[in-house]
Amino acid sequence: MSLDPLNADPASPAPLWVVGDIHGAHDKLRALLLRAGLTDALGRWTGGAARLVFLGDYVDRGPDGLGVLRLVQSLETQARAAGGEVTALLGNHEVMFLAAALFREHDPRDRLGFFEYWRVNGGQLSDLERLAPDDLAWLRARPLLAHAQGWLLLHADSPFYLGLGDTVPEVNARAAELLLSSEAASWSAFANAFVDRLKFAGPDGAAQARRVLERFGGQRLVHGHTPTPLLLQGSGHDLPDGPTVPVLYAEGLCLAVDSGMAYFPEAGFVARLGELAPQGRPERLLTELVTLPPEFVELPLTGPEAVRGEA
Repeated sequence: MSLDPLNADPASPAPLWVVGDIHGAHDKLRALLLRAGLTDALGRWTGGAARLVFLGDYVDRGPDGLGVLRLVQSLETQARAAGGEVTALLGNHEVMFLAAALFREHDPRDRLGFFEYWRVNGGQLSDLERLAPDDLAWLRARPLLAHAQGWLLLHADSPFYLGLGDTVPEVNARAAELLLSSEAASWSAFANAFVDRLKFAGPDGAAQARRVLERFGGQRLVHGHTPTPLLLQGSGHDLPDGPTVPVLYAEGLCLAVDSGMAYFPEAGFVARLGELAPQGRPERLLTELVTLPPEFVELPLTGPEAVRGEA
């Protein structure tokens, strides 16, 4: 595994930025976007024509998932008005959160187990209690996959998307259908399949990643879902000193960008990706990496959510 940091090319197209799992770390996200020049101190879009892609898992574990959701929603509108674009993908924690919210009214004793499943995986009651109909509608409209500048963007390091369709539009349409379903079995199957991880890191990981790319298009894929320290440890590598960094692996086909910002006080980054040339020109995989300022301080998580395993 290696990281490929390269200098930015002034002739490249509009900047493409990605953010991995935020998990309620609202203040960290604000600090990172400000430092990257994508927002001002008030959280307003200043990225111009840039494209910013969030790879899912906005809620749970951290203190203010709903604040993250509303910030991202606001940036979508502001970026569009400025000629830029904000894309927010669906993460598995959004599926758990939605299931807990949608089935709670019809299943107050939680016989179906959606509420408990969400809670033991870091669900924050303060997020659920403040959830508004507009938030629900926005979450249910999140796509699973996107393309940009030769990259396939997705949340999970898993081929589970292959079971949902043959093209990006088909997969996104299937996700929309599932998120509007009232069938508990469909929600349960979706949530359980979405938990899958580390499938691109094993002995056949590159082959699995290649299958996903061949099906949906793109030269390389970028994902969140698995914090990079967990990915490194699972592959027998030593952890780097200091803040976490993106990890390039699976024969260079996969870039992992879940910084683990809800788990480690110093963790958090946003990455600017390079345009991938189909042929003839050198590829620029990572043109800029923005980390938290040294003076950033965030109160640590407390309670059982701070130490639970990841789903």
